[in-house]
Amino acid sequence: MAPGDEAAPATPGTGEDICPQCNGSGKRNGKRCENCAGTGKIIRGVGGA
Repeated sequence: MAPGDEAAPATPGTGEDICPQCNGSGKRNGKRCENCAGTGKIIRGVGGA
């Protein structure tokens, strides 16, 4: 899991989203984005039961 993930991948009620820190590029300030571990994506809860 990346630091920005709210849950582990494939957890029910979650989905991929673009990393808000790097806007999906995987890089910040010329370095790997730490929030998404360089993937450009994070796992976020969806819905809101």
